[in-house]
Amino acid sequence: MIASTLAASVIVLMIGYYTLITSRDLIRLLISLELMFAAVFLSLLPLFAIDALTAEGMVVMVASLFTSSSELLVLISAIILFDRKFRGVAMEKVSSGGDEL
Repeated sequence: MIASTLAASVIVLMIGYYTLITSRDLIRLLISLELMFAAVFLSLLPLFAIDALTAEGMVVMVASLFTSSSELLVLISAIILFDRKFRGVAMEKVSSGGDEL
């Protein structure tokens, strides 16, 4: 069970990396980041299989869920603000160091 969970985690992580590399807009970038976070959470699941680590695993999982959900809300807010300002979410509109395009 642990090996299959870790294998599924690696597959989801690779899908997230591939989506990140090939994304052309911010929505796909957000989805790929969430896939990678999901892969990390999936890799933490074997912690629950060890009786001595069940309580610590639960604490790590709850803290990870709160961190990930707050990060997701911040990213969605940033994408909405970006869309309102630049009328689109294409990666070509993203510039570093300033707002001028």
